[in-house]
Amino acid sequence: MSEYVEIDGIRLHLGHPDKSSGEWIGQTEILKQILACWLVVDKADLPLTPRLVGTPGIGKTTLAIAGAHARKQELYIYQCTADTRPEDLLVTPVLAENGKIQYQASPLVTAMIRGGVCVLDEGNRMNEKSWASLAPLLDHRRYVESVVAGITIPAHKDFRCAVTMNDDDSTFEIPDYILSRLQPTLALGYPSREDELAILKYHLPFSDEEMLNLTAEFLQQSHELKLDFSTRDGINVLRFALKRLAAEPDHPLAKDAVWRDSLEKCLGEDATDLQSLADKKRQSLGGNVLPMGLGDFFFDPDHPLHPDNDFDDDDDDE
Repeated sequence: MSEYVEIDGIRLHLGHPDKSSGEWIGQTEILKQILACWLVVDKADLPLTPRLVGTPGIGKTTLAIAGAHARKQELYIYQCTADTRPEDLLVTPVLAENGKIQYQASPLVTAMIRGGVCVLDEGNRMNEKSWASLAPLLDHRRYVESVVAGITIPAHKDFRCAVTMNDDDSTFEIPDYILSRLQPTLALGYPSREDELAILKYHLPFSDEEMLNLTAEFLQQSHELKLDFSTRDGINVLRFALKRLAAEPDHPLAKDAVWRDSLEKCLGEDATDLQSLADKKRQSLGGNVLPMGLGDFFFDPDHPLHPDNDFDDDDDDE
């Protein structure tokens, strides 16, 4: 693997591919869709850059990794943050051992040059200025301009890209001119019980069936109640429970008690009662809450003095 390339007289040092394994279990249709995005069906055709959206921990990055492996291409991952600058995304000047400036290519630019796959992870954490530097890469031009190095870098014909996005309060709104370049949108849903159990077994093959089933049942119930607990959460709960059991081999602990304690430690006390948590969530979103009147500030809803309560009066019945 070449460690650097020369572009317009500038030596650009390249990064190293990501060696993460990423087997995709279940939901084969979504994997087919991302692979279809990266196909070219004619010499005049161009690959698409899909947006992978879904709740945190659902497997968006794993899906992109599995797509890269299916295409047998090198994988590069760039973790986007709120303070990502255009030069971080493209080319960064660093001080070399000889005291001279060395230009270091980012994972994205390395993928562009080597014809790999780049995953821009949690892309909607980046600001508009950083996204603007990628606009020519994401349309028919397929290049980026590094102001720092003073060079234009074209993308290899085999270069592919995908962007994962979470939906939470710490993200930026992506401008429309960028969203129009990030198409289509591929939404990931929660896996079925069978698939989720298989995912847990894949990550924790040393776990016993009882604790695997406890975790899978918890996750499926949370999905049904539209709570935000993900497969990643389940893996962490199960992993901590297994470590607790292994840490005290001379003092056998009840597996279900250890699992429940692990659930509380990892996801909070509210996670031990999913129905109550779901009810709280609905109330906070205004799901089943009636408009409050003045009387609600002074009396409980069932208080006999509440002005909106109509209690039967025995005298009236007579």
